[in-house]
Amino acid sequence: MLAFWIISALTLVLVITTLAPFSSSKVWWVRIWDFPRLQETAIALFLLIASATFLPAHQPSTWVLVALQLACGAWHLWWIFPYTPFAERTVARYRRKHEPSISDHLRILTVNVLEPNRNAIKLLKLIHQHRPDIVVAVETDAWWMQQLDEIQDHLPYVQRCPLDNLYGMLVYSKWPLVDAETRFMVEPQVPSMHFTLQLPNSQVRMHCVHPAPPSPTENEKSRERDKELQAVARIALNETGPVIVTGDLNDVAWSRSTRTFMRISKLLDPRMGRGIYNTFHAKIPLLRWPLDHIFHSPHFMLVKIKRLPAFGSDHFALLTELALKK
Repeated sequence: MLAFWIISALTLVLVITTLAPFSSSKVWWVRIWDFPRLQETAIALFLLIASATFLPAHQPSTWVLVALQLACGAWHLWWIFPYTPFAERTVARYRRKHEPSISDHLRILTVNVLEPNRNAIKLLKLIHQHRPDIVVAVETDAWWMQQLDEIQDHLPYVQRCPLDNLYGMLVYSKWPLVDAETRFMVEPQVPSMHFTLQLPNSQVRMHCVHPAPPSPTENEKSRERDKELQAVARIALNETGPVIVTGDLNDVAWSRSTRTFMRISKLLDPRMGRGIYNTFHAKIPLLRWPLDHIFHSPHFMLVKIKRLPAFGSDHFALLTELALKK
C-alpha cells in the first residue's frame, strides 16, 4: 500500500509538470518545465519499472498509473527525439576526401564563462588547445576581458562589451569583423553583437546573443527572451548569404520558443540527429540541458561539434567546426 501511494504521488507530479508547458503562460515557473524533458523521460521510465515491480498487475489502478507514465514518457521523448542519433540529420557531414566544393572552414567556440568564475587559465588552455577561429564569450566583465585579451595574438579582431551584470559579451576573431555593431535589442542592459566575418574566400554574417532567462532573479516571464529570439530570427531570415546565430539562448533546443526561432529564421541545427550536447549545468550532472547553441543557414556542412571539458563555469564550452560550400 505504501508503494502504491508513493508511486501515485510521483506519477501525479510527473503529470502536472508534463502538462505545464501546454499552457501559453510566459511566467517562469511554467516555462521552466520546457527544460528537463530528458530527466522527465528518465523519471517516467523509473516509475514504469517501479510499478511493474511493486504494484499488483491485477489492479485497475496499476494500469491507470502505467498508462499515465507511458503517456508522459512518450510525450517528453517526442520532444527530445530529434536530438538523438536515431533521428534524421538536417545538416550533412563534411567528408574531407569527397567534398571538393568547400571554400572555407570556420571553427567557433561558444562559451558562457560564468562571470564570478575566476579560473580563466583553464579556459585559455582550452582555447590554445583547440585553436578556434572565433571565440564568443558571454557573462564577461572587465576582469574577463583582461584575461581573454591574451588570445589576441592569434585572434586579433575584437568586439567588446564587458558588463558586470552577467550579460557582458566579447568576440575574438582570426578574421576581420566588418560592419560590427553592438545592439540592445529588447532590454537596455542585455547586448547582442552583429558583424560580417571576412573569410579568405567569402563573407559570413554572424549574430551573437545572450537573452535574459525567465527566472525569479531575472525576468518573471519569458517575454523578453522570446522577443529577442524572434527579432534575431527575422534578421537572419532577411540575410542573403551565409549566416550563423550563436550564444547562450537561455532556452533548450526542443522548446516551443526555439522551434519558433528555427521556423522563422529557416536556420538549421547541426545537433539534430547527432546528440543533445548538454552545456548546462556543468557542476550538476543530473540537471543538464542544452542552453548554448549554434544555428546556421544551409550554406554550411558540419565538420564536427564537440562539448569541451569543464573549466570552472556552470556551462561547458561548445566547439563547432563548419565547412562553407562554394
